Amino acid sequence: MEQTLLTKGTYIQISVAEKQKLLARELVEYSLKHHPVSNIWDRHAEKLSQTRMLRFTGTLGEILFADCYHLPRPFRSFGASDGQDWGQDFLIKTEEHTFSVDIKSMKRKSGVLGPDYVLNIPASQLNKHGSRTSHYFCISFHQCETNGTIASLLGFVDKLALENGHIGQFYKYGTKRVRTDGSSFTFNESTYEVLFHEMDPPVITSFIRRLKGFRICMLK
Repeated sequence: MEQTLLTKGTYIQISVAEKQKLLARELVEYSLKHHPVSNIWDRHAEKLSQTRMLRFTGTLGEILFADCYHLPRPFRSFGASDGQDWGQDFLIKTEEHTFSVDIKSMKRKSGVLGPDYVLNIPASQLNKHGSRTSHYFCISFHQCETNGTIASLLGFVDKLALENGHIGQFYKYGTKRVRTDGSSFTFNESTYEVLFHEMDPPVITSFIRRLKGFRICMLK
């Protein structure tokens, strides 16, 4: 399969199909009904009420990634604090390497993304005993008035490089974080923060190039 490697600072966008969203909703509803477990965000009151949407976003990201790279789709919607999948959404094997990938999905208001935008990974999750994750993959969703739901595939984060401080930044619980626009907030838990421009861009295949809405974008 023909593959194209992008340079850092670039990402791709594709349209999200209605069938993909429908499957995500079905998995979330089944999970909420049959898997009454705590979520990793339950300790934050402002997020507890958003459980359905947070699970939907995460599940949709897994479905999209699976479809892009011809991998088995998820059959459950996780989000549980006990880490039922051990941080391994997908196991990808090549001739030289094996990657255990954890998909990290988010919603944003726009698909115009900046190099200083971030992905936050709780330290409790990254350092969890028994975690199988070797890499994270970041996806951002936004709504377009004319084209519906759009996914921005930003790329991979090497977990070991993040742990060792080669990329990203670690913020201890209670640390005040000042954003580039001058606003600030305090971390409710110890967190690893990865800038978008530090991520390794996604691999483009000939199949992905043919997907609806495909285009290559630059962080700006």
